[in-house]
Amino acid sequence: MNYEFFIAKRIIKAKQYKSSVSATIIKIAIAAIAIGIVMMMVAIATGMGLQKTIQEKVAAFNGHIQISNFDNNDSEVSLMPLDSKQAFYPEFTDVSGIKHIQAVATKAGIIRTEKTFEGVLAKGVGADYNWDAFKDFLKEGRLPDVAGKRENREVLISAYLARRLELKLGDTFKSLFLKENTSEIPNERTFEIVGIYESGFQKFDANVMLVDIRHIQRMNKWNADQVGNFEVFLDDFDMIQDKGDEIYSVIPPNLDTQSVTSKFPFIFEWISLFDVNIFLIIGIIIIVGGINMITALLVLILDRTPMIGILKSLGSSDWSIRKIFLYNAAYLIAIGLFWGNVIGISCIWLQRTFGFLKFPNPEQYHTAIIPTHIEVWHILALNVGTLVLCVLMLLIPSYIITKITPVKAIKFQ
Repeated sequence: MNYEFFIAKRIIKAKQYKSSVSATIIKIAIAAIAIGIVMMMVAIATGMGLQKTIQEKVAAFNGHIQISNFDNNDSEVSLMPLDSKQAFYPEFTDVSGIKHIQAVATKAGIIRTEKTFEGVLAKGVGADYNWDAFKDFLKEGRLPDVAGKRENREVLISAYLARRLELKLGDTFKSLFLKENTSEIPNERTFEIVGIYESGFQKFDANVMLVDIRHIQRMNKWNADQVGNFEVFLDDFDMIQDKGDEIYSVIPPNLDTQSVTSKFPFIFEWISLFDVNIFLIIGIIIIVGGINMITALLVLILDRTPMIGILKSLGSSDWSIRKIFLYNAAYLIAIGLFWGNVIGISCIWLQRTFGFLKFPNPEQYHTAIIPTHIEVWHILALNVGTLVLCVLMLLIPSYIITKITPVKAIKFQ
């Protein structure tokens, strides 16, 4: 053990240290670090939680990457059929990191009731459809059974559409779907509401209803092997660009790929701004915490001026004495980090478990409950970064020790 660390340890354990004039200021500095780390952890957890929630909701309706014919021209409606007998379906083995692939088809229509009507986008799904996200969205009833041998008229509709159309669970309604030749009589289908979902994402809730894909195939006069497009889900959303390029390179040349980030750029550009806010908050809080620690360090130095004079008279170098106080300050920062982590992690866990904090305007953030998500490495990086940056900020004020002369310091005692 070097002697600087030994002296710093003795100072920390000394009773006079805990009851000295500087004790109150030191406690304030520790509290500032603790509060700062709590605020930074909450900022990261809520920012990333909101990003992840929005990403998952957009992907639930579209998949991470869509494979379709070039002729569809980015239309929300399936125009040209695509043969489902592809080498990459139903198992996409040529590219790693793919969790699931499913075939879907969409068709625009109108829901008509006795009192009103609403435009709708009927999304046809089959037995391979991944319902995991909609299990979380499900508000009433159950999910449609689309795995039977025959097509059924069960439909999953949003709470938004149900309110607008004054429909409830168990009701039936008629929908009209235009044919390619608009002069012909539209296709009419009767559906029964077996489930009502609410994703909180009004862009999709306002028009998407999920039906058996065989309805779309029959109305479009497709055979059972023809679908509108494929939706691909990845293990890691951050790899969406690379995986999109890989998928494009292995599929037939007549097919195109489109990621959700390129399909809805305005959404992902908006949530990317959360990163800027997070870094800005972290930067401001670290600066404030560093200033508090600078104040505490200066008070410690003034409180221990006689000790500094004695150590200098005994031959200690300025840097050696500065290290004593830097060790002391690092200890105080560590205490603040400890309590900050305990409180911060507890707050994030409570919010994630019970969701007691909610947005006053959920329609703007596409979710009612404030979501949280934080990784272990985020916590470690935040702690290490705060400790290192605060200690570095203390190097300059600790330079005041070099200006203290032994004679004046001992007289000061």
